[in-house]
Amino acid sequence: MMPGIRFSTFRLIIPAFVLASQAYLFIRGRKVILSSGMSGRFKSSAVVLAGAAIGLLFAMNAYVVTRPFPWVDPSIAALVVLCYLPAVWAFGSILSAFLLCLTHLSGGLGRMVLRLAGQKPSPPVDTYRRHLLQAGVAGLATAPFLLSAYGAAYAGKAYDVREITVPFGRSLRVVQLSDIHAGVYMTRQEIRRYADRVIELRPDLFVLTGDFISNSMEFLPGCVEEMARVRTRYGTFATLGNHENWFGRLKVLGAVFRKYGIRLLVNAHREIHTEQGPFAVAGIDDLRTGHPNLEAALHGLTSAVPTLLLSHRPEIFPQAARYGIPLTLAGHWHGGQIKLSLPGVAISPAHLMTPYPEGLYRIDASRLYVSRGIGTTFTPVRLNVPPEVTVINLT
Repeated sequence: MMPGIRFSTFRLIIPAFVLASQAYLFIRGRKVILSSGMSGRFKSSAVVLAGAAIGLLFAMNAYVVTRPFPWVDPSIAALVVLCYLPAVWAFGSILSAFLLCLTHLSGGLGRMVLRLAGQKPSPPVDTYRRHLLQAGVAGLATAPFLLSAYGAAYAGKAYDVREITVPFGRSLRVVQLSDIHAGVYMTRQEIRRYADRVIELRPDLFVLTGDFISNSMEFLPGCVEEMARVRTRYGTFATLGNHENWFGRLKVLGAVFRKYGIRLLVNAHREIHTEQGPFAVAGIDDLRTGHPNLEAALHGLTSAVPTLLLSHRPEIFPQAARYGIPLTLAGHWHGGQIKLSLPGVAISPAHLMTPYPEGLYRIDASRLYVSRGIGTTFTPVRLNVPPEVTVINLT
């Protein structure tokens, strides 16, 4: 685990990689076209078309990612052509360019080693061998796009129900959803599917830990209305994420949540009385884009009242532990969204930026659970990090 890369830096690195990959793939594709046996006119037209296609796909994906896209109910065909196809290209192109570049560099390195050893590398004269090598390179270039399509169409939708048990001092069944990111990659129909699943799980308490929208407030009412369909013994509570602070205003946000009967906790708490005794649900604003105040959120509570803290970002955990909060629920990092699992180590963007990318953590008697969330950001692709509906059995 190597926390320390700032999110602002990460937001610059990703576009730089995408831009570089587009340029590299165009150069490689142009070289292949010009070396073909086609006519000069065909080659010129093919190069122009390839450059135009790459540029269009890049521009379409950049628009969807960076600009509000308030098309609340697009058709499946429109989603695939305008959103998913450019997104699959953008993510796949990074890995494809990386693999091709690695292959090119390794080949160059091998030839350099042979020259230093006083040997001349022999070109592959055999036509069959040459075609086999060309097919291998083509497969290597194509595989990332197939993997990207799989990550967007299937792996990004196939959620897990994760169930854990945590000591709390009150027996409750809590269900947590995080990082819904309602938008073109998380339609209302998909949100309804998650709400139906939560209803089936029959929680005593339903909590939502921020990032309800992706980049447009147009999607918030439908998202909150679907979440409000979940009815529990002790209610539904929510806190804000960075995307609400980026694209919404607290007054407008509060009105939407009040309309649908979900209690929005922004540096505040609600005490709930049960047959076992009282407990509290507290929530704080986003740690970086909002105005968080944990002291205000806990004001008036005593240690005799166990508190469940909702925070979009998990980095509040050390401070929450100092206050003696038995359980903090968070999200934000999506578990990295795209993760490489190696023996004893996991590599993902989240694992490089935070000590709390996903799962359960403990400091003394305090615990933190970080959900992988159900939505996506930057890209609809998830790989090795399935969406998550979390069931927390408090004892």
